[in-house]
Amino acid sequence: MTGTLVLAGTPIGDPSDAPPRLAAELAAADLVAAEDTRRLRRLTQALEVTLSGRIVSYFEGNESARTPELAEALAGGARVVLVTDAGMPSVSDPGYRLVAAAVERGVRVTAVPGPSAVLTALAVSGLPVDRFCFEGFLPRKQGERLARLREAAEERRTLVYFESPHRVAASLAAMAQVFGEGREAAVCRELTKTYEQVRRGPLGELARWAAEGVRGEITLVVRGAEAAAAGEPDAAELARRVAVREEAGERRKEAIAEVAREAGVPKRQVFDAVVAHKTKADGSR
Repeated sequence: MTGTLVLAGTPIGDPSDAPPRLAAELAAADLVAAEDTRRLRRLTQALEVTLSGRIVSYFEGNESARTPELAEALAGGARVVLVTDAGMPSVSDPGYRLVAAAVERGVRVTAVPGPSAVLTALAVSGLPVDRFCFEGFLPRKQGERLARLREAAEERRTLVYFESPHRVAASLAAMAQVFGEGREAAVCRELTKTYEQVRRGPLGELARWAAEGVRGEITLVVRGAEAAAAGEPDAAELARRVAVREEAGERRKEAIAEVAREAGVPKRQVFDAVVAHKTKADGSR
């Protein structure tokens, strides 16, 4: 008989948000795999839970190496509870590899639903929530970050990103550059914690605010592209898209060709837009 893998959602801030089942599952587990064993100890103290099973660390650095060990324990009948630092395992956190290994072995996988930074940020953002997509963390390098954002520039659904405090200013500036400074967004900081803050406004304004320094755990929510943006863009928009690609390291010729392909317009139209934008910029100096 095989065991069971339990993906246990943990509080994203306030420990009292923990679902009642979380304490029961932790207490009954044969093995608890934790992203940070010290945080697990603090959580069990807050929940007044005594762990009887074995505890192992399971984080980004050892996820690949430890997955086979946990999969074998599951195949042998163990009840394994997986917890991350906050939120649901597998969502921008360790877990996917173990779930895949468990499914491959025919092991039952279940979950203890818990708080989600993605859904919490969406709910308080004030932006449309009927359709959304979660993009996780943006790449650290500027060129790769701009490329990823360009892929989402025409996305109509609300966009949700995780970001670290020391990169949030750069990411907001890149979003303002790619999506436009006027695109509405919300910076959700320290959700459910003592110093929770939700800052709403246009991307340009938020980027300037974040440049002064932002602390804590951050979730960014960005309004999707307007319906009109999905049609043929105007000359200024075409020139802006080329500029974004050039900023990311593309040669102008290739950038013009790619923008023309994405927009469904002739390359000459994009070229003329770039020349007109440059002429206007030179004339304003």
